[in-house]
Amino acid sequence: MLPTMTLMSETKSSSLAEPLPRATDQTNLTLLSYTVPWPRSSLLAFLHQAGHAPRVYWENEQLDLGLAGYGAALTLQAHDQSRFESIQCQARRLFEQAILLPSNAPADVGPRLFGGFAFQVRDRLPGLWSAFPAACFMLPRYQLTHAHGQAWLTVNHLLPPQAYVPHSLEQLRAEILRLPATPNLNGASKNRLTLRADDLTAQAAWCHAVAQATQRIQGGHLDKVVLARARRLEADRPIAPLEVLARLRQKYPNCYRFLFEPVPGHAFYGATPELLAEVNGAELRTVALAGSIGRGQTLPEDEALGRQLLAHPKECHEHALVVEAVQESLQPLVSHLSIAAQPSLLKLSNIQHLQTAITGRLTGQPGILPVVAALHPTPALGGRPRALALPLIEETEPVARGWYGSPIGWLDSDLNGMFAVAIRSAVSAGREALLYAGAGIVADSVPEKEWQETQLKFRPLLEALAGEGCP
Repeated sequence: MLPTMTLMSETKSSSLAEPLPRATDQTNLTLLSYTVPWPRSSLLAFLHQAGHAPRVYWENEQLDLGLAGYGAALTLQAHDQSRFESIQCQARRLFEQAILLPSNAPADVGPRLFGGFAFQVRDRLPGLWSAFPAACFMLPRYQLTHAHGQAWLTVNHLLPPQAYVPHSLEQLRAEILRLPATPNLNGASKNRLTLRADDLTAQAAWCHAVAQATQRIQGGHLDKVVLARARRLEADRPIAPLEVLARLRQKYPNCYRFLFEPVPGHAFYGATPELLAEVNGAELRTVALAGSIGRGQTLPEDEALGRQLLAHPKECHEHALVVEAVQESLQPLVSHLSIAAQPSLLKLSNIQHLQTAITGRLTGQPGILPVVAALHPTPALGGRPRALALPLIEETEPVARGWYGSPIGWLDSDLNGMFAVAIRSAVSAGREALLYAGAGIVADSVPEKEWQETQLKFRPLLEALAGEGCP
């Protein structure tokens, strides 16, 4: 079997991962990526054959593209404030000299870098976040792509200088023939976990923080801030992220479901409704998502709640701030923007949101990462103005956000890609997990109502972790 250049260390599951090794000098290495048609199977089932290896996953039933991969042919990392530019430069160097075979493979299959960024740059994230640096992307050794009703397997390998490409290609072909068949898994596991939950911010402390934030907003210091609270879970047996994702697939099929597991046993995953950005060439797509209300028990009740959300002054004001800020952030990067005149409703199984679709045409630097850098964090997860909201978040929240609320996604060999905002998510290792839920605070926010909103936002991952509400 062709040796794999895996730059991730394999660690035992624990609350603290070993520090991730940094990527070695890539200037003398060439990516050889080989893609072949493959039997279509569940992406999550494909990941079950990974063994003790890093894993990545991206799927949404509304997309004509699903991706899963395991093993690390290469990892890219960045650790300071220039992390977006650093990953962009590393990715460009990797793909500029890449050999992508066969040359007639469909344009939307082939190698992809999967990963994301921390919410804010810190020297070292603590506890369950210790495996997740300020920026980290993985090129899977084996990648399964679903596109246009077909499946494709991509195998990625880094060639040393003076490598004989035909010989390496023959080795890859032989390796593919030895790969095991994807297991046939039917549906989500019915196993239940018993969870012990600890709120890391008491309700009284949360309400006090919200009240203080509203006072600052009323005083004209800022327009909005998003405050998040965390909940620690301990399970009666090790948490299996693929089981959690299978349950999320059943209940939230139209959300962006993701997994990033850079160190085996240390996983970040979820089902987020919020697209940060999609870039294909010069075409840009994004969505402003802010303002929330629950779902009704009956259709008339649900429709009434939707109308209430669309007319609610506080929720509409919060949403308008996000739309305006997205427009301001993108203006330097685009020749024009098209913004829907009125928000619409995004209905999920337990909650509905206000959303506004935004499209545009990029000018200047190609690729998605400059767009991600410009947008993160949007007022939907940070606040406005950003320069005042982020220090307030740092000052107020007792638990580091890690990668919660951050860009998570992928980019291809042309540096196009798609990123979501990593909400409705969990990070876990062994029997421990950490969940977050946030609420947008504006001048007329009511602390008790914001607490109830975060309770609602915890539900998707709590139910999926425990196995509740699943057949």
